[in-house]
Amino acid sequence: MQNRLALIFILTTVMIDSIGIGIIFPVMPELMREVTGADLSTASLWGGVLATSFAVMQFLCGPVVGNLSDRYGRRPVMLIALAVMAVDYLIMAVAGTVWLLLVGRIVAGAAAATYSTANAYVADISAPDQRAKNFGFIGAAFGLGFIAGPLLGGIAAEWGTRAPFWAAAAIAALNALFGLVALPESLRTEKRRPFSLARANPFGSFRAIGHLPGLKRLLAIMFLYTVAFQSYPSIWAFFGTERFGWDAWWNGLSLALFGGCMVVVQGFLVAPAIRIWGDRSTAAYGMSLEVVTFGFYGFVTSGFWALVFTPIASVAGIAGPALSGIMANATPDDQQGELQGVIASVSAIAMGLAPMVMTSVFWAFTHEGATHYLPGAPFLLSGLLMVASVIVLVVPARERAAA
Repeated sequence: MQNRLALIFILTTVMIDSIGIGIIFPVMPELMREVTGADLSTASLWGGVLATSFAVMQFLCGPVVGNLSDRYGRRPVMLIALAVMAVDYLIMAVAGTVWLLLVGRIVAGAAAATYSTANAYVADISAPDQRAKNFGFIGAAFGLGFIAGPLLGGIAAEWGTRAPFWAAAAIAALNALFGLVALPESLRTEKRRPFSLARANPFGSFRAIGHLPGLKRLLAIMFLYTVAFQSYPSIWAFFGTERFGWDAWWNGLSLALFGGCMVVVQGFLVAPAIRIWGDRSTAAYGMSLEVVTFGFYGFVTSGFWALVFTPIASVAGIAGPALSGIMANATPDDQQGELQGVIASVSAIAMGLAPMVMTSVFWAFTHEGATHYLPGAPFLLSGLLMVASVIVLVVPARERAAA
């Protein structure tokens, strides 16, 4: 019973981390205009800065938080992180300048880097034959949080641009109180190890790339794919506001719809697709559909049709897991952990770079005096990146087949 309550707490914590990523998406356009006094195009640049700072802090602090949990235990690390998140959301709720919001997102990114600790806790309390299932629950919780975040942000925005932060603070605080009661320590004292900055260095994972023959090309594809796919969370709210005149409610609803469709695709379509086509063809088909999707969103002018197209766009999400499968199958069993660390680092860098790139392109094609007005330009850039990904994936395979 105690382990069950602990697992519920862990899943809730992961979901709250995911909510923290998406809860400000719907209000970002209005909030950035409010604190900067700028037009939508310029405000989008600041939105990119905030999103990038969050991703960078998760990249930098993820290994640090994980190593701290190995030294001091999982329970104090997660409870402190939740308390810090609650206080941080309160600060952001009253922030009157973009600089204070930036500090808030930096702190939130550091506090939200508890995903690895949550996985470690689940490994601690799960029997070997139950770990895969429980890790699946963590993935589902993250997906549900990504749905709930934008939806909660859109609903709360009815009471003002700061309401989502008050809501997030309350959720984090309540979960911290729940953890004080329901969360026992899972890491026994004799299994703890000293904290080492060298082992907590996130850049150390890149040294492993040289020890994984044949994977540099696939990691390059993963990087391009992630940058392209991140155009959705990076620019969607600004795009919807500019192109369709959507408010925070419609932005949140559209993002939640996309997240819900992605959960269905990840849960029910990936496995059959790989069984029928195999990893490589599934990745190629998914990325090719992404090219079509990004082209559609690059030129669509109807909000109705943008929503109708969402389920089709989400099907392209079969590419990501298939690409991960290709890399896993090309790696020896005793290097799987090393591979996942490298993938996590590459993805984190891509997720940090994408908001700055996509919001800059959006500004270039929407600001007053722009040579060409095209709010969907970031999606067209994503389409080009996806074309490059397909070429890099398919051409070498065909050359090997011909040989």
